Amino acid sequence: QVQLVESGGGLVQAGGSLRLSCAASGRAFSSYAMGWFRQAPGKQRELVAGISWVGSRTYYVDSVKGRFTISRDNAKNTVYLQMNSLKPEDTAVYYCAANYYGDYRASETAYDYWGQGTQVTVSS
Repeated sequence: QVQLVESGGGLVQAGGSLRLSCAASGRAFSSYAMGWFRQAPGKQRELVAGISWVGSRTYYVDSVKGRFTISRDNAKNTVYLQMNSLKPEDTAVYYCAANYYGDYRASETAYDYWGQGTQVTVSS
């Protein structure tokens, strides 16, 4: 069992930056691929970034490549999403999720545990 708690969301102007954190409780954090998803009003939830168990491989959706960076610290049981050059279209609720021994590029149905979400709002 893993519990995930996101933090770091908020309101920022276009061009600004935010850093999301996701703290995991429970054992064997390094056994989980981790993903950051987002869901904007009226849209499906999408995988924004994913990272493999030890952090050696990452995935980004095209719309955030070059602007967002996912990382993890297995000693701290935490995964991060650094978001730079934010755009209004990045506005969404952001969720972190854990996929036990899974694929860091997988769709949401493959993820086993989810956080409660944190709101990111980018004003123009």
